[in-house]
Amino acid sequence: MKLLNLQRRMARAVMTPLTHSERMRTVAPDGRSMRAVASQIIKPNDRLTSFERLEIYNRQYWFRVLSAFAEDFPGVRAVLGGRRFDAMAKAYLIDCPSQSFTLRNLGSRLVSWLQKHPSRAGERQNLAVDMARLEWADIEAFDGLREPSLKPEDLAGVNPAKLRLRSQPYISLLALRYPVDDLLLEVRKDSDDLDVASNAFNERHKRKRVGAVAKLNPSAIFLAVHRLDEDVYFRRLDREEFAILSALQAGKPLSAAIESALRGSLIAVADRAAHVEKWFHTWAALGWFCRLEKSPKNEKAASRQ
Repeated sequence: MKLLNLQRRMARAVMTPLTHSERMRTVAPDGRSMRAVASQIIKPNDRLTSFERLEIYNRQYWFRVLSAFAEDFPGVRAVLGGRRFDAMAKAYLIDCPSQSFTLRNLGSRLVSWLQKHPSRAGERQNLAVDMARLEWADIEAFDGLREPSLKPEDLAGVNPAKLRLRSQPYISLLALRYPVDDLLLEVRKDSDDLDVASNAFNERHKRKRVGAVAKLNPSAIFLAVHRLDEDVYFRRLDREEFAILSALQAGKPLSAAIESALRGSLIAVADRAAHVEKWFHTWAALGWFCRLEKSPKNEKAASRQ
């Protein structure tokens, strides 16, 4: 048997879902006997059969990925409750098994999967989706690529009508329906307390807080998830501020992004310039924009000034 074929068989066997009693299945997904499968890819020893040896890898794989998944999404777990979350996690990982060398990417498809499987979250699906979006954005912000930041001198001689700004790859812009940013911070704070007696109280507090948020009428909340000095932060945005950043992320020129974002705005016309100036000052201070690429378009725009 060629090595690649052996590796693929081993991966399929190891990633086969466990039984309800958390043991390896006796029948493989293709209907073959798992004992026969095991005998073809792993040898027995003087203590364990091929099946028993394979079962160790099978169980440890699932214990590890489920544990890592729960660590990445404590907010979703708080929203759904432990039992529903565990069932959801197993169903998700069966449909969306790990395809990466790193556990970091386990939840990369959770948002779209939850949207396609509303029964997994029940009445709290919208809240769960918002929370999943936030927690995945948090992961992206933590270790996402950071490019050299834009500097004032980079803008010298550039025509604003042609200027296209790129935000840092690690930044996510989220339009949410629930204040999951505040809720997630509370969940994390409660989870930091390792005292057994405090944990019981924290679990009750967590359930009460989640219940209160779930009862709220959906309301537009605009959020930027970003990184500063190696820490991840959630920053609430004004509607117009969010619209400008979203338009820039979509590739619109700066002038067009500002114009479309302020169209129909409730901000008084006389105050709009001050607001825009304040927003850009904040974004620049946080290093949210990437240094301009030296493209022919940018060079031509600069040469016309």
